[in-house]
Amino acid sequence: MKLLRTIQVAAVLLLTAAFAQAAHHEGGHDDMEKGNIVEIAAGNDDFSTLVAAVKAAGLVDVLTGEGPFTVFAPTNAAFAKLPAGTVETLLKPENKDQLVAVLTYHVVAGKVMAADVVTLDSAVTVQGESVSISAGEDGVSVDNAMVVVTDIEASNGVIHVIDSVILPGA
Repeated sequence: MKLLRTIQVAAVLLLTAAFAQAAHHEGGHDDMEKGNIVEIAAGNDDFSTLVAAVKAAGLVDVLTGEGPFTVFAPTNAAFAKLPAGTVETLLKPENKDQLVAVLTYHVVAGKVMAADVVTLDSAVTVQGESVSISAGEDGVSVDNAMVVVTDIEASNGVIHVIDSVILPGA
């Protein structure tokens, strides 16, 4: 369970990085070339844990692929909320399947922008389970995580940064 939580945090970090990079692109002009989800995440130090997890899980090729994907990306701070040792345990080669499950739970097929998210009550993840989505006065949440940055556009999808790692079956 801890390994799964860590993997989910990694996926969220990847999304956060992608959002931050897209937001940083000189006002987000359409004429600027956008990086893919992994490039955006790797370009932001706040997503180093997520990027490390994506690499350990062997998901770089998938998340640099055509897509489109919507990633709910946890930051390093989100991963730090996990119990001590969780991330390290998930990154071990023998726990790769758990890591993949956690990370793919942070990814939805298709490009779902913030305006679309607020009309949904759930979305099926690439992992196969659904995440719950709720919009209210406090903002938008995905499972137990609050969305803190939205609509970071990448060449192969969109990233929404979340403040906690989400876990399948939680």
